[in-house]
Amino acid sequence: MRLRFPLRRPNRLVGTMLILTLGLSAPPVLAAGPAFAAPGGAAASPLSAAFATAAARYDVPRDLLVALGYAETRLDGHGGAPSASGGYGPMHLTTNPSMHTLDEAATLTGLERAALRTDPAANITGAAAVLRSYADRAGLTAADRKDIGRWYGSVAWYGGATDPAVARLYADTVYDLLAAGFTSTRDGTVTVTGRRVVPQRGELARVPALGTGGVGTMSTDYGPAAWAPAYSGNYTVANRPSDYRINYVVIHVTQGSYAGSISWFQNPSAKVSAHYTFRSSDGAVTQSVREKDIAWHAGNWTYNTQSIGIEHEGYVDDPGWFTDAMYRASAALTRNVANKYGIPKDRAHIIGHIEVPGATHTDPGPNWNWTYYMQLVNGVTGIGTGTVNTGGGGTLNVRSGPGTSYAIVGSVANGASVSIYCQTTGTTVTGTYGTSNIWNRIGTNRYIADAYVLTGYDGFIPNVPRC
Repeated sequence: MRLRFPLRRPNRLVGTMLILTLGLSAPPVLAAGPAFAAPGGAAASPLSAAFATAAARYDVPRDLLVALGYAETRLDGHGGAPSASGGYGPMHLTTNPSMHTLDEAATLTGLERAALRTDPAANITGAAAVLRSYADRAGLTAADRKDIGRWYGSVAWYGGATDPAVARLYADTVYDLLAAGFTSTRDGTVTVTGRRVVPQRGELARVPALGTGGVGTMSTDYGPAAWAPAYSGNYTVANRPSDYRINYVVIHVTQGSYAGSISWFQNPSAKVSAHYTFRSSDGAVTQSVREKDIAWHAGNWTYNTQSIGIEHEGYVDDPGWFTDAMYRASAALTRNVANKYGIPKDRAHIIGHIEVPGATHTDPGPNWNWTYYMQLVNGVTGIGTGTVNTGGGGTLNVRSGPGTSYAIVGSVANGASVSIYCQTTGTTVTGTYGTSNIWNRIGTNRYIADAYVLTGYDGFIPNVPRC
């Protein structure tokens, strides 16, 4: 979810400052033409082919284009359904009152808007055209475009934030992915190999990154949170709990990215907000509305007045966004809020958006692990350790769920040490340490059979949550 930098009428102070910061000028007109074609020699996957073709067509670094899409959606087009801010496809081409990258893509490529919304290859082509147009506006020459670090301003522009700190957060997320590398297995394999990158931030280098302790960036309500205030017309000023007793915590899923969601709350056209938003990768948190004020998050005024709204980066249909880091960080905040306002730590008072009377949203959805989350909220927060013993020199399969019927998603070497975030029951397995139906979660959607793991306990590990 994102707010657009003003493109044609940068008359607001912050919009003007950001345009000057990124050094953009009048947009060029790129030649419209056929959408895309498979490159010579079929690529390993349709998405990989689409990225290669679009990158070559518009002279955009392929890995930068992939990282931008991965930061936005994990390369999931969600069947053409829009995000909460009207973004479509794996590249989150957006159309809302403040942001028009979908319309820009249509103009630049000559593609129909319907194709840009629903066809992944068209969507990627459109994003490449938009990103290239921003690079041209920033004055990047053909030689400049070969230096991936010089695209930083164009990436920040694509993210659409009006707040410089959020603009930097968005672009830094993309460049962090480039540095670390990643692999997506959605619709085939798409890989970006990590490398040393030197982002050229320009004037944004002077802007403190959210959460780094810069002046005005930290929350006064909750120490670990960065502070990026929502637009004043997206929440109600109050004096809670004096005006309204706070009785609930409402759990949401953003249906968009972390930086984009924070930007969306700053968008005057959004008419929504939440008190806090958590990042999937590491559990980082940003506050957008003070706890004393009423965020517009629940779709029910009574519940808005009585609750703290917490957003979580991701999409309800993809459990891969719900990492242990995010669960644990969010639960720590919920525990803090519950203690502060005397909210019982139970499912009658810590609820999902779907449980609010009259709710039209389904978040956090069926993939949210309430059992695990509530144990964390109630202080069962231990992380177990174990050593894999296959009884030989082989490896132990890692599966996507707690059982032998789940897909193999990796392996762990004999003798490797593992962190165990939670334990559950599943398929009964006979291994090095006997027969057991206990499975250990060692990462997001990554489980190994306890029968092959030395934990020091016969059965469940005390103070490690149940999944």
